[in-house]
Amino acid sequence: MNAQPQADVVIVGAGHNGLVAATMLARAGLGVHVVEERAVIGGATRTERPFRKVPGLATSTASYLLGLMPPEIEQRTGVKLEVIRRDPHYFLPMLDGRFLLFGTDHDAMRSQFLAMFSEADWRANRALAQEISQLRDDLAPSWLEEPLSAEATAARWIRPSLQQVFLDLVHGRVEDYLARFGFQSQLLLAMYAVTDGFSGLCGSFGTAGTGMNFLVHNMCRWPGSDGTWMVARGGMGAISQAFATAARSHGAAIESGTAVERITLQGDRVDGVALADGRHIRARCVISGADPFRLRSLVGRAALPDSLNARIDGFERPGTTMKINMALRGLPVFRCLPEERGQHRGTMHLLPQGSDPIAEIRAGFDQAMRGELPEFPTIEWYIHTQVDPSLRDAEGHHNAAFFIQWVPNRLRSGSWEDHEDSYVRHLISVAERFCPGLSAQVVDTAVLTPPKIEREIGITHGHIHHVDNTFGFDRRMPYAAGVQGLYACSAGCHPAGSVIGAAGHNCAVRVLKDLGQRRMKQ
Repeated sequence: MNAQPQADVVIVGAGHNGLVAATMLARAGLGVHVVEERAVIGGATRTERPFRKVPGLATSTASYLLGLMPPEIEQRTGVKLEVIRRDPHYFLPMLDGRFLLFGTDHDAMRSQFLAMFSEADWRANRALAQEISQLRDDLAPSWLEEPLSAEATAARWIRPSLQQVFLDLVHGRVEDYLARFGFQSQLLLAMYAVTDGFSGLCGSFGTAGTGMNFLVHNMCRWPGSDGTWMVARGGMGAISQAFATAARSHGAAIESGTAVERITLQGDRVDGVALADGRHIRARCVISGADPFRLRSLVGRAALPDSLNARIDGFERPGTTMKINMALRGLPVFRCLPEERGQHRGTMHLLPQGSDPIAEIRAGFDQAMRGELPEFPTIEWYIHTQVDPSLRDAEGHHNAAFFIQWVPNRLRSGSWEDHEDSYVRHLISVAERFCPGLSAQVVDTAVLTPPKIEREIGITHGHIHHVDNTFGFDRRMPYAAGVQGLYACSAGCHPAGSVIGAAGHNCAVRVLKDLGQRRMKQ
């Protein structure tokens, strides 16, 4: 192997967490070398033009919203991100002609609740929002610290009156938490459970820890967001590019199209990385932005302590989400709301609407777990060109995406290659129940099934959060990864999986501490 000049830190992977860490470490004066195996940086946080028939239309192909990144990361990295508030932020269409728009117009929301649901549902919605806001404010500082246990987190950060509520939530089932508020509409309860409690999980109603995922997804603290998720101007790739630009401005080197073959050891400590092209980059420490399973494959199972191997083994869950990116020649027309009221700006929730939607949703999850394609899986639908017109092409096409909560990772009969096209057509036909004529508006699609997420994005098992968010706090992958000089900063670490950046921040703080390096003054 050809020895290269020594770096202080090599970061494996240029996902958003790795780039946050690179920015902070380079800003503190360390020599940082980021190595990314794919031609495009950003990991799942990217903007691309994936449509063969509409080559000029841009979209966030994998991750799609920014909500959970602590705003303090902007201050501590010097990076300014452009985000756009969605208003309305939720749209719940119903097949019986009713609908619900959630936005800043609270008087209109109350009128809709009373007309379409009940006073009890309105009170429940307000009580839920108030309590989640209090928990969010209390928990926020812990996201930028090394994790404690849930119990120690409650004692240190959560106001006494909510400590037991917090513990019941993070250990329990989301439906039990929501039941406390007295929702009368199962459809409303299902919307909240699916959107925040189940998103990205291999779990459904009845799964312990879905309350933890619900809390995570309600940690949105961007100024002006009012707890809602935002759109990144220019698509999610703008976030990765902003941190990459900042890291380079402080001297970090970022190589793409360069695969790491293994993390090398000298005795009982990390020595650097061996690249597939034969080079060896020696470093004082190595940070992995890859998922925990990939990290272990690079350093070797035998190098890690038994306790850490057991923890990583326990993380294993199949990825069960699917994303269908679409190019549209016009905006869909909803049967329940044909006139423009901002419904295309937010998350559009397509849910089963029989007499027992919760039972139907649970049945869909069970089908996916059996390797079957659900007839009506829950669908979250986004059209970001309505919020950020800069993504549109010269012909004015719209991007759109279906986020399908549960599909099989592996099919019981046949393969994804056999069934992908027909299932995409089926899901578009499901949406046509709400929006007649949608099929004729779809010009092209670019699909991510769980196997494609693994193959094209590089996440083991195709799990979008790396590790289920039923694992919280000190139960996630530790920043100090079991070998002297080896660290982890991926979404598998505290605080959770999503586009958060806190793992990159916290890992960088840990590295600076361990290297005896003072952080640059903010």
